[in-house]
Amino acid sequence: MRYLSTRGLPGDPELGFWDILLEGLAPDGGLYLPSEYPRVGPARLAEWRSLLDEQGYAALAHSVLSLFIDGIPDEDLRGICERAYNGEVFSDPAIVPVTDLGDGMKLAHLSNGPTAAFKDMAMQLLGQLFEYELTRRGAELNILGATSGDTGSAAEYAMRGRHGVRVFMLTPAGRMTPFQQAQMFSIDDPAIVNIAVDGVFDDCQDLVKEVAGDLAFKERYSLGAVNSINWARLVAQVVYYVAAWLRVTTSDDQVVSFCVPSGNFGNICAGHVARMMGLPIRDLVLATNENNVLDEFFRTGVYRVRSSAETQATSSPSMDISKASNFERFVFDLLGRDGVRVRALFGDELARHGSFDLSETPEFATLREHYGFVSASSSHANRVATIAATWRRSGVLIDPHTADGVGVAVRFTEPGVPMVVLETALPVKFAATIVEAIGREPDRPAAFDGLEDLPRHVVDLPRDAGALKALIASVVDG
Repeated sequence: MRYLSTRGLPGDPELGFWDILLEGLAPDGGLYLPSEYPRVGPARLAEWRSLLDEQGYAALAHSVLSLFIDGIPDEDLRGICERAYNGEVFSDPAIVPVTDLGDGMKLAHLSNGPTAAFKDMAMQLLGQLFEYELTRRGAELNILGATSGDTGSAAEYAMRGRHGVRVFMLTPAGRMTPFQQAQMFSIDDPAIVNIAVDGVFDDCQDLVKEVAGDLAFKERYSLGAVNSINWARLVAQVVYYVAAWLRVTTSDDQVVSFCVPSGNFGNICAGHVARMMGLPIRDLVLATNENNVLDEFFRTGVYRVRSSAETQATSSPSMDISKASNFERFVFDLLGRDGVRVRALFGDELARHGSFDLSETPEFATLREHYGFVSASSSHANRVATIAATWRRSGVLIDPHTADGVGVAVRFTEPGVPMVVLETALPVKFAATIVEAIGREPDRPAAFDGLEDLPRHVVDLPRDAGALKALIASVVDG
């Protein structure tokens, strides 16, 4: 398996998995994708069904990931998967159980990991992969990332204590819930540096890209990425699409649809990859909140990023994103894997105009037919009503982001086609909205008792790449 950049030019070299694992962005500013997607058919799906039933999620992960990861002894990759996905790390031994919400709708539970968010599904694997490769190289890595809520805590819990790894995680000051802040800022570890930036998530993400774009600084300080720009994190998410599909089907050609709450396009991009591989997916339903840049594109063909001032603070804050970094991967496929066109759109046109328009292209005209994407947005009132209705109907309590998904999914359900909504987090992370919806606090797992009362460890920083570089240098150089 070889990998190329979404902004690559004809003749550019293709790289192996271990060459791109620690890199994040490609040197040309693009994102890595396989040079071609592996294809699976009914026979392989039947094999995976038996594997999941008989040996569990870790065995399925090993088999799926083997299609994308070479250059490692098979027993080593199996051990990595077993250490990432087990009953000690995840509170449910099924790892990804599925609940029936009625009327053909299913809920795939992805929040049984240590930080109660779906980001643990990929981060636990990434932590194992990083430690394995850094040990093999005798090297160190300084992870630079940005979070709108859950990526940061999942990364820090997955990376803390790993040999040779530091984490510098940017957060938008005051934009996360008290629980989300406490999960990160309560970590007292010199290798974990939390940074609160005066701005929104997109400002944090821009700083990460600007610093990573300084190739000399990146090399000197061994910078890597854990955001979903990192291919290894995204491919880990492909596994739970396969697992959820297996758990809601009885035949190896049965079609299902998935509804995915999405802000940065990473989660649903993994579904796109699974569909391109041949997993029988009818529709990929993208659900946004009031920050609807992605919904606008799939409805109109216009991709227009919003300014910080235009980015609303909502009750599903992890999706308060108006510049979806993973979207470039899908556009690369949509445009026939033409790196020159992608470079022009994302490297030039967005920089000059803040938008681009594909509405009149033949590719956009056949987008749903070829790729299955549909979309809609949700509001605070929708979220609250959906949380309350789901609780009354099924006794299942969902968080606001998942509620965005459930509320949108209803608009696209079809008779005979299961609709699987991907859960994003446990309700405990968003207590204020839950109280508004059902009149009481969500249950709190014992592991999180007293979290908000712990001392905070966070550095305040202006929206300035120079200041961020100086902080990284001071920590690394001692």
